Amino acid sequence: MTTTPTETPAERAADLQDERLVRTEGVRGAVLAFRQRVRGGDLGSLPVVIGLIVICVIFQILNPNFLSANNLVNLTLQCAAVGTISIGIVLVLLLGQIDLSVGSVSGLAAAILGVGMTQLHWPIIVAVIVALVVGAAIGYLYGLLFTRFGVPSFVITLAGLLAFLGLQLKVLGPAGSINLPYDSWIVQFATSAFLPPWAAYALAFIAAAALFFGDIRRSSRRRKAGLSTGALSVTLIKAIALLVVLFAAVAYLATDRGLGASFLLFVLLVVIMNFFLTRTRWGRSVFAVGGSVEAARRAGIRVNRVYITVFILCSSFAALGGLLASARLTSASLSSGGGDTNLNAIASAVIGGTSLFGGRGSAYSALLGILVIQSISSGLTLLNLDSSIRYMITGAVLLLAVIIDSLSRRSRASHGQA
Repeated sequence: MTTTPTETPAERAADLQDERLVRTEGVRGAVLAFRQRVRGGDLGSLPVVIGLIVICVIFQILNPNFLSANNLVNLTLQCAAVGTISIGIVLVLLLGQIDLSVGSVSGLAAAILGVGMTQLHWPIIVAVIVALVVGAAIGYLYGLLFTRFGVPSFVITLAGLLAFLGLQLKVLGPAGSINLPYDSWIVQFATSAFLPPWAAYALAFIAAAALFFGDIRRSSRRRKAGLSTGALSVTLIKAIALLVVLFAAVAYLATDRGLGASFLLFVLLVVIMNFFLTRTRWGRSVFAVGGSVEAARRAGIRVNRVYITVFILCSSFAALGGLLASARLTSASLSSGGGDTNLNAIASAVIGGTSLFGGRGSAYSALLGILVIQSISSGLTLLNLDSSIRYMITGAVLLLAVIIDSLSRRSRASHGQA
C-alpha cells in the first residue's frame, strides 16, 4: 500500500498492519484488513457501491426493463457529459474548494461550438479547441483571483456562473438556439459511435492486465526499498475479478448497441486522472494541500501552482462536458449547461465519495456518483414519475452522503486517523 503526504503516523501504522495481514494470511488477511479499515471509519467507496446495488435492485423489481441492455446503454450515454464535468468538481473538492460555475462554462463551450460550426464555418476541431482553450482560460482566471487576492472560490465561481451565463447568451445571439449538423463527426461520436465487441473485450483485458502488472511493479519497487509487500494471490484474484466483471458487462451491453464511445472517453479520463492523482508528485501535492495548506507549504509544495492547475482542469473538464452534452443533444441553446447540470455534477462528486472537507476522494468518485444519479433518473423515468420526485430523492441521497462523510471523519478522529 502507498502513503500520501497527508497521512498521519496512525494511518501509516494502519497501512503497515494491513500489509502484514495480507502478506501472512493472503485473501483472509485482505478481508480482515478491509474490516478493520471500515471499523476505523475508512469507508472508501463502500457506501456508494452498496447504494448503487440497492438502487438497481429496487428499480429492477419495480420495472423489469431497468436492467435491460437497451436501458443500460442509454444510461451510460447519459453519464458521459455530466460525469466529465464532475471529474473537475472532484479535483476542486480535494482542495477543499468549490466551483459553482461549471454549468455556465459548459453552456458557453456549447455555444462556441455551435456558433463556430454553423455561423463562422470553422472546422469542427478548431471550434472544439477554441471552446477548450476558453474553458482553461476561465480556470486560470479563477486561480489567479483565488491565489493573488484571496477571494473565496465560492464567491469567484458564483460571479463566474452569472458572468459566463451572460456571455453564453451573447455568443448565441438573438436566435438563442443552434442546431448542430447530425452528420458531423462530433455528433456521431456522442450519439451513434459504439465500440465493436472485439475492441471492448480487448480493452477489458488490457484494464485487468494493467491492474495486475501495476500491482506487481509496485510490489517490486517496495521490495527493493526494503518495505513490506502484499500477497501475489490477492493481486491475481483482484485482476481476475475485474476481468470477469468487465467481460460480463461487455457481453451484456453487446446484446444491444454495445459500449458507447462517449462513455468510454469519460471512463478513460477518470482512469487518467486517477493515475495523476495517485502516481505523480502533482497528485500527492493536491491531497497534501487539501489535507493542510500550511503543512503543504512548509513541506515545500508550491501551493498556489496547485490551486491554479486544479482550477484550470476543472473549467477545462466543464467545457469538454458541455461539448459532449451539446453533441449528444445535437444543439446548443439557452438551456445548455442550465437546469440541474451544476447540481448533478457537484452531487456526483460528493455522492461518489469525495469529501467536502478536502484531502480525501478519488477520480472514481465521479464515475460512481454519476452512475447513482443517472440510475435514479432512469428508474424514475421508467416508472413515469415526474422530475419533482427525482430532485427530492437526489437531494436525500446527497444529504445522506454528506452525513456518512461526516460520521466517517468523526470515526477516523476517534481512531487517531483524522
